[in-house]
Amino acid sequence: MERPVFHHFSVLTALAFWLTAFLPAFPQLTPSVKKDAERVLLALDRIEAESGTKKGKALSRTEFSESELNAYIAYRIAAEPDGVLRLLVLKLLDGNKVEGRAFLDLSGARLPFGLKPRMNLFFGGRVSTKAGAVRLEFDELFLEDRSVPLMFLDMIILAAAALGKSDAGSINDWYELPYGIQEIKTSARKLALFHPP
Repeated sequence: MERPVFHHFSVLTALAFWLTAFLPAFPQLTPSVKKDAERVLLALDRIEAESGTKKGKALSRTEFSESELNAYIAYRIAAEPDGVLRLLVLKLLDGNKVEGRAFLDLSGARLPFGLKPRMNLFFGGRVSTKAGAVRLEFDELFLEDRSVPLMFLDMIILAAAALGKSDAGSINDWYELPYGIQEIKTSARKLALFHPP
């Protein structure tokens, strides 16, 4: 398996991906990132407030760009400064496929196999939704530049739980979507949320 390829990022972003020694502790919340995150937050608030207030059989659709989604993720990570996840960047593809990079900091955890506590994970997979819940079904996972088995993520989840920075769980767990959202779909660089009108 080859590592997922990130074609659309600028040279500066690509350097930030690969030069992990110079990564900031948290994503940079520039004014444009804050503005994009705010658009998502306002839309989620609107969906929650309006969910089920109008009669209709067809679900409404709210769409965000890949950059808006990544800004929202950066905002959420910055709001939890004690978390293990320090950076998450997603590339949205057609057919509910995603590729991404996560930077984790498990400082203080006892990790097997001589693993360093600060690590980059690269992944590819498919987003699945059912009954207002979501999960990522991983196809491939890389630690830095080497392929690792998917169960490696369960080990990371357990290490984070041992630090008190995460609930114990599994990569097979389903996570509740924000209130009112019943389904999500991805296409190239777009995320669509489906919710009652």
